[in-house]
Amino acid sequence: MSNEHTPLITSRVCGLTMIAPTCGAAPESPQESASGAPSQSPRRLNTFFGVMVPTVLSMFSIILFLRTGFVVGHAGLLEGLLMIAVAYIIISLTILSICAISTNGAIQGGGAYYMISRSLGPEFGGSIGLMFFLAKVFACGEYVLGLVEALLDVFGMDTESSASVGVRVLPQGYWYTILYSSVVLLLCLIICLVGAHIYSRTAFVILLVVTVSLLSIFISSVAVKPQNFVITHQGMGNQTLRYNASFTGFSAATLRSNLGPRYSLDYSTNTVMSFATVFAVMFTSCTGIMAGANMSGELKTPSVSIPRGTIIAVIYTFTVYILLFILASATCDRTLLIQDYGFFQRINLWPPFVTIGIFCASLSAAMCAMIGASRILHALALDQLFGKLQLFGFVTSPLGIPGDPFVLQCVVFAGHLNAVAGLVTVFYLLAFAAVDLACLALEWASAPNFRPTFQFFSWHTCLLGILSCLVMMFVINPVYSSGSIVLLLLLLLFLHYRSPTSSWGYISQALIFHQVRKYLLMLDVRKEHVKFWRPQVLLMVSNPRSSCQLILFVNQLKKGGLYVLGHVQLGDLDALPSDPVQQQYNFWLSLVDKLGVKAFVDLTLSPSVRQGTQHLLRITGLGGMKPNTLILGFYDSCTPDDFFLQDSAFYDTSVGQNSEGEYNFGVDLPSLQAHFPPVRHVESPRWLSPEEYVGIISDALKMNKNVCLGRYFFQLQGEGKDSKTDGSERTIDVWPLNLLQPGCRDYQDVCSLFLLQMACVLNMSSKWRNARMRIFLNVETASCDQGWVINEETFRDLLKKLRIRASIKIVSWDPAVQHHTISEEERPSESLPTLSEDFLSAVNCMLTEHSSQAAVRFLYLPRPPAQGSQAQQYLAQLEAITYGLGPTLLIHGVTPVTYTDL
Repeated sequence: MSNEHTPLITSRVCGLTMIAPTCGAAPESPQESASGAPSQSPRRLNTFFGVMVPTVLSMFSIILFLRTGFVVGHAGLLEGLLMIAVAYIIISLTILSICAISTNGAIQGGGAYYMISRSLGPEFGGSIGLMFFLAKVFACGEYVLGLVEALLDVFGMDTESSASVGVRVLPQGYWYTILYSSVVLLLCLIICLVGAHIYSRTAFVILLVVTVSLLSIFISSVAVKPQNFVITHQGMGNQTLRYNASFTGFSAATLRSNLGPRYSLDYSTNTVMSFATVFAVMFTSCTGIMAGANMSGELKTPSVSIPRGTIIAVIYTFTVYILLFILASATCDRTLLIQDYGFFQRINLWPPFVTIGIFCASLSAAMCAMIGASRILHALALDQLFGKLQLFGFVTSPLGIPGDPFVLQCVVFAGHLNAVAGLVTVFYLLAFAAVDLACLALEWASAPNFRPTFQFFSWHTCLLGILSCLVMMFVINPVYSSGSIVLLLLLLLFLHYRSPTSSWGYISQALIFHQVRKYLLMLDVRKEHVKFWRPQVLLMVSNPRSSCQLILFVNQLKKGGLYVLGHVQLGDLDALPSDPVQQQYNFWLSLVDKLGVKAFVDLTLSPSVRQGTQHLLRITGLGGMKPNTLILGFYDSCTPDDFFLQDSAFYDTSVGQNSEGEYNFGVDLPSLQAHFPPVRHVESPRWLSPEEYVGIISDALKMNKNVCLGRYFFQLQGEGKDSKTDGSERTIDVWPLNLLQPGCRDYQDVCSLFLLQMACVLNMSSKWRNARMRIFLNVETASCDQGWVINEETFRDLLKKLRIRASIKIVSWDPAVQHHTISEEERPSESLPTLSEDFLSAVNCMLTEHSSQAAVRFLYLPRPPAQGSQAQQYLAQLEAITYGLGPTLLIHGVTPVTYTDL
């Protein structure tokens, strides 16, 4: 077979390459066509330079040099170690999820966004991707503010004097801080616009400089003698506050005094610190674990480099932070730690060592965050999830780095590092929780293709990671956490209603399959009970062009039950090279989407329609969800209308048109119109004979299925998905008596009760809930027998027990009965009675007189004759009594469906 050697399916979607501003805008090059792969930017970076170096620099950032004393001074050594332990436990759980996802397939540009979107689908992936972009933007702003803070510590004018002294030439103040931050942002932007590979080349040099600065701190803690300092700050009302602080060198007394917490006023924000606020600042040092993943577009082997480099970087930074916490708590008194965030410069052998380290670490972390944010925004734009948002992502340099400093400028207006730390931490925790959720969903879905080479994870670690992230979010700042979750939900709703479709695969589909299979096994048909009965419908459709109104009507009639559109393709598989039915499913599913009905589709190939319908009645559904009712269109000779020419959704390409780049599963509007043939004409041959049609009805009844025949439903209006009707102007008429047997007075047989139940079900649907329901009782008033009065009262009691709200209309059918001359004794029980045309015409006139204004009519469908030779006579009788009535449903029920007890 030709399709047995197809190539491996890859997840190549528009937007996976980081250089091309558009996907599919230019034809493939000869090289690309020959290789079968798209031309991509060369991947130059290995594990060390591409993952470990940027991750280490991002995790050191400003916290390493400017907030170590802040954490230890306020929280003490013990709580500081607890904070760092909690933080690293959270990121370690997230790293396990990152490693699992990144080793399960090829990782393209976009890093964490790519992992989440390709795992959870476009809605969740797009919303979390935008949240992660915001986290990167705020983190970049935080690093810039930290860098400006370090600049002012060295070069800022003395707060007690307005004159410049020595190198202290920079004026200080809020607006000056904004100015300096803007200049630093511009510098970072220029460097990033040159290209990510330039940053990666300089990153290793920056790491060497930071390492030298760290070594100088450890050496200075031993080599520098104890010193005393006077620290000044600008207080309230322009008063100058002075603090006496000291560096004691390694001292057991200093260590003991710094063990416990002592939360006090933060001199940069003038707010009292707490465990949550200090942890928020400290956790920003742990947010860089995605730095390597965000460089996935430049890595030679992302699935190998990301887990290996990230784990090594986390172990290295954890060791350094532990050593620095112990060193600071054992050598500096608490006043020095709390009142001078840059105290490492004061106690260094050569202070410029630390100054250079601060500048390099902060600038590197800011550039890394900016590049990571631009990568995410660019990937979002290429995937076209947010419509016009992609315009920001397509503002790119020749090397593919989007220019997105506009949002960053808003962040620096916070003015202080500590002011934005809480928001940065909340955003990152939410993004980490999303990564854990993606891995948890993949693990719970139990998809055979989820086979990561990294095995050190389980659903327990994923779930623990999610819970720990959410708990710490609300511990840090409940307001920010609630706001971020609300923003996430709004983005989810926006993407859900925008309905972007993709070929990435949806984890929701895998999870739904897993759960549905489990619940179907639990749905035991042996435990069915009549009081929980609901219609489960198989509607046979020959051509949707002429059946759309009936399809829409049955969608209202299903009452939350199973609804299947069935179709029989005539043919013999032995004479065909392949199954033609499989290629038709997408067209039928697209039709279901266009109509907005909640239905499944089941197609079959059979030599005859009758045999195919038998197949569908037997095999459609699964477990306890199988059809119990068959609905057919009416067999007559009238020319059907083409619904595709009436509904603008099927002929106007501007209505419901897929947005650019939206994946339509290979079916657009022209191909959908071309797939379904034109409606038949009067002279067109019929694929179904009257005998075969009546045989289908008999087969369904033999299989204990209820049968409904729908006629004139092309006249029914207001059933479309855009219709706002509630049925207040509609009337449902029910005729529960077998109109072809006037002698029958049993209003409580199974068929009559089933007919009442179906009418009641329709009356409960959204477009019919306010419709009036009328039930017509036929009586012979000419006779002296007044039993019909008793029957009426009995029927009213029955309706009351069944909780059916309807008005009862008494109709005399004496004009019709006088033309009925066939008695029950004059014909065999299985034979069809020969009814005169006058009788049939009289019945039709009675129905027309009383139900001409009804929106839909429910009539009793007599059982078909056993002899196939009477099929045409049977259909002729049904056609005669329903002629010109309007939308009519003839029903024959064989299933008890009513229940009067609790």
